[in-house]
Amino acid sequence: MTETQTYEGGCTCRYVRYRLTSGPLFVNCCHCRWCQRETGTAFALNAMIEADRVNLLEGQVMVVDTPSNTGKGQKISRCPRCHIAVWSNYGGAGDTVRFVRVGTLDEPDRLPPDVHIFTASRQPWVVLPTGTPAMAEYYKASEYWPAESLARRARLIKGT
Repeated sequence: MTETQTYEGGCTCRYVRYRLTSGPLFVNCCHCRWCQRETGTAFALNAMIEADRVNLLEGQVMVVDTPSNTGKGQKISRCPRCHIAVWSNYGGAGDTVRFVRVGTLDEPDRLPPDVHIFTASRQPWVVLPTGTPAMAEYYKASEYWPAESLARRARLIKGT
């Protein structure tokens, strides 16, 4: 992934279309029970990226405040017509980082997970690939994120 790559995606009915103007910071595949419930399947695959690098090309999103396991909540941006979730903003990261649902990308295979998290609650029939880190719970970004992503994160924290 590089900062010069772009990715496009949208909802099922194609009312909402968006573009990521760079590669994401990191891609998490979360196997927690909250993500299982929210997606109705075994995990959620989210590409974390700076909010200003997600450009809405067409349509509008409706923001739904939703509880989260941390208690800080999340704001899920959905298509107001087909109700597909296209990204979230979690309470811990605020409005600066979006968690884009990789499955809404036109080419989701371009962003495989960098890490599997909360695997202690993964469904037993999900087989994790060798070579991709897997954590029983969460991880420290400083130990797994590439240097470029850590530098981008540091700029976010500083507000520049």
